[in-house]
Amino acid sequence: MAIVDIVKYPDPRLREVSKPIGDNREGLEELVRDMTDTMYAHNGAGLAAIQIGVPKAVYIVEAEAAGRNPTDPPLVFVDPEITWLSDDKQNGDEGCLSFPGIFVPVERSKACRTKATNLAGETFEVEGEGLFARAMQHELDHLKCKLLIDYVGRLKRRMIERRLAREAS
Repeated sequence: MAIVDIVKYPDPRLREVSKPIGDNREGLEELVRDMTDTMYAHNGAGLAAIQIGVPKAVYIVEAEAAGRNPTDPPLVFVDPEITWLSDDKQNGDEGCLSFPGIFVPVERSKACRTKATNLAGETFEVEGEGLFARAMQHELDHLKCKLLIDYVGRLKRRMIERRLAREAS
């Protein structure tokens, strides 16, 4: 178990396509433990493997954000795919551990259904709404190289980039 560094924008690793896990689950449990420790250390609601520099199709969502008991472990999504998005949308500010201190209004479906496998390789499908739906959509974006900054216009993008550059120096 380890807290590892979060990859922060504009690091080019955030634009790497996450590769499917499939049947090759070697090191997966350790990866998820590191992701869990890191997410909790940074008070995140979710974390994609690419955010710690590992381009694998895995993300986790914090248990309470997923509507579960806060003492439960996070939900693990391996090789996830969204199978349904509601037509009803919600606009809300989103943050991201790869964009510390930045919040961007993003329109997302209010509800969604995701199919994935768990750590044991068993297929499951889960439906969520509100924060849970937003988290599943946000984390899947990471696996497909889509970032929070992709939801803003050019001017807001420049402002975010300047702010992050100032804070990094």
